[in-house]
Amino acid sequence: MAYLETVPHEILERIAYLVATERVIGPPSSLISLLCTNRQIHSQLSLTNNQYLYARIYQAKFDFGRLASKLSPNVLAHELVHRCRILTRIRAQTDSTVRPRSTEPGDTVYELLFHAYLMMLENAGNNERQLRDYANIGNWLRNYLFDEHLPLLRGTNRVENWPLQNEHTSLAMWLFWFLLRPDDYTGDDDLTWNVLNFLKVYALGAHKYQLTDPSWVKFLPEPPERTTPVMHYSEPHQFCTPPLATPAILAFLTLVNLKTKQIDFSSHIDLPMKSESNEWEHELGRCLSLSRPDFGNTLTECFQSGSVEGTWEGIFTYTEFTAYAALLQGAPPPILQKSVIVRHRQTWKLREHHFVDRFEGDTRQPLSAGDPLRAYLPNGTRLLEKPDCLLVQDPLTKKELRYTRPVLGEADEEEDEKPQMVVRDVIITGEGHSAWGQFNLIGRVRPCDGFISLCKEYIEPDRGKWIYRGYLVGNVNSNLAGRWRDTLSPAAVPGYEGCFLMTRRR
Repeated sequence: MAYLETVPHEILERIAYLVATERVIGPPSSLISLLCTNRQIHSQLSLTNNQYLYARIYQAKFDFGRLASKLSPNVLAHELVHRCRILTRIRAQTDSTVRPRSTEPGDTVYELLFHAYLMMLENAGNNERQLRDYANIGNWLRNYLFDEHLPLLRGTNRVENWPLQNEHTSLAMWLFWFLLRPDDYTGDDDLTWNVLNFLKVYALGAHKYQLTDPSWVKFLPEPPERTTPVMHYSEPHQFCTPPLATPAILAFLTLVNLKTKQIDFSSHIDLPMKSESNEWEHELGRCLSLSRPDFGNTLTECFQSGSVEGTWEGIFTYTEFTAYAALLQGAPPPILQKSVIVRHRQTWKLREHHFVDRFEGDTRQPLSAGDPLRAYLPNGTRLLEKPDCLLVQDPLTKKELRYTRPVLGEADEEEDEKPQMVVRDVIITGEGHSAWGQFNLIGRVRPCDGFISLCKEYIEPDRGKWIYRGYLVGNVNSNLAGRWRDTLSPAAVPGYEGCFLMTRRR
């Protein structure tokens, strides 16, 4: 290999790059042989002396997110080393048996989970391939979430105690949903039913596993206290881990669909990921928004204007009322697992109406915050829907407000010359039908986290009024998922609840 010493530096660096990226999946381990050739070559190609090379290798193997807009070769080179260490730890599967009860300084399991979570939030194809194909994270997550429960499930088909909920399990459940492939569960019916029974507890145990933090009761809540400092791209960031209920509901109803063959809710998993878009962009925006002490008054980070427009199809589930009442009185999970879960199809047709700041310094205020059991609309609010707008009479300020319809389709050629309009509030109207009959929908989007509340009122008077609450998860291939509950119980106490999942009609 002595002839390599005579190769010009630029050519040697090019050879090193091609060797390191011959296989995109996994760390650039092929580079080790070249580095060990002799001291001169090691000196030219080492991480210390050639961070530009390792930054290029990082760009070939991993995806960038919004937090990586301006980065030096030094930062990217060290991020390459960090991510390869994370992937190697996941691949070794040793941490999957460690289940910390709380997050503490130096918590290596939390570090592993959070950086894997951030990789998926920034995923445009490469990050997922690294986690799935090299690190085998799917097996890691199954071991972490289910293995200590599966022996009991196989013997009794029950989870005897309420499973743990903390930041570790929340991150693991989100990763489980991001990476879920239903086909992985087609060959082992026992495993599928056991995992379903476990997910069922998280999805339907609404009194134990909250859907959102901060509480859904307030439209303009205080920021949650539990934010976590994380070093990402060599800079400190504050993140707020979202609760596990939403991904548990998504995974539960997806696997139920797999077994019942009724409705395809998992189509987002089967479609190819578009590399030019970030599927989980607004999940990242939610983490960032909730971690700030001063909540913003816009929806730019965690909700895309116009994203709920259109027709949605899906199901809602409900449990025997007596069984659910027993749960609210302190019954253990087997009561829930033994009860019958009924599923009904439903269709929604939704329209968005936006309150926007039309110019810098616009002091107009949107509709006042209202009753959470009426989808945050104040009691006495009057609405008049027109083809191009929604006129809203605020009962608290006595002002009439104009909410405009979103502009969808081709951008205006003179858009760059127009002042930037910022969406301050979104009201949703619509109608739909289910096996119970036809109904109207009215709702609102919470600004701090994109939390969607819809009041569903059946046209037939004996069908009642229900409140649907949840999140739009996904960007290109989105699902609207969460829980419904009765509107007779006070908002601050647990009520009669079930879960739902809707996908856009294609």
